[in-house]
Amino acid sequence: FVMDHAYWGPEYSKEQVRTAMEQSGLARGGYRVAELGEDELARRAAQLVAEGKILGWYQGRAEWGPRALGNRSIVADPRRQNMKEILNQRIKHREIFRPFAPSILAETAGEWFEKSHPSPFMTLAYSVRPERRAKIPAPTHVDGTGRLQTVTHEANPRYWKLIRAFGDLTGVPLVLNTSFNDNEPIVCRPEEAVDCFLRTRMDALALGDFLIEKTQDAASAET
Repeated sequence: FVMDHAYWGPEYSKEQVRTAMEQSGLARGGYRVAELGEDELARRAAQLVAEGKILGWYQGRAEWGPRALGNRSIVADPRRQNMKEILNQRIKHREIFRPFAPSILAETAGEWFEKSHPSPFMTLAYSVRPERRAKIPAPTHVDGTGRLQTVTHEANPRYWKLIRAFGDLTGVPLVLNTSFNDNEPIVCRPEEAVDCFLRTRMDALALGDFLIEKTQDAASAET
């Protein structure tokens, strides 16, 4: 037996997700909610990330263990020099020296890092290739390394499609990934994901098949 993923936690039905949205009052104003197919969800979500938006990504079974590996994650654009500071100011509120991690399509890892050995659990730090560092400053640590997660289609098809769609848009087949929380345990239930989304300054939330975006009115109310 080879354990190639950590998605052994609980999963919630579409009806449970829908109930969480209804009880939160999302539909009553300030938010756009769309139900999308898997490919369109990945495409739309990737477009938001490429525009510099901060995305909550809540899908399938929760991760079993300490790392957010693409089912209970906050995703952002790795190309933006100031994204680390933006995440800390708007959502994470943690020490500035703590790095964020890159999630990369497994088949492209060797093009961006000096090693390509699989790292599905975000436990290995590899040196970013020197010629690539300026392209992905947000998840590159001060010593030029990144504690990467390699993502395969077999282990997590939805997350893989999101990263591939972002790569198609930007030429960068990786995203910045951090845990879906704010000074609390990583969200598990859909109600917790919605609550964290509403309390923080995330721009959008992919909650199962639903893409929720804050409108200008909702964003203005937070500033």
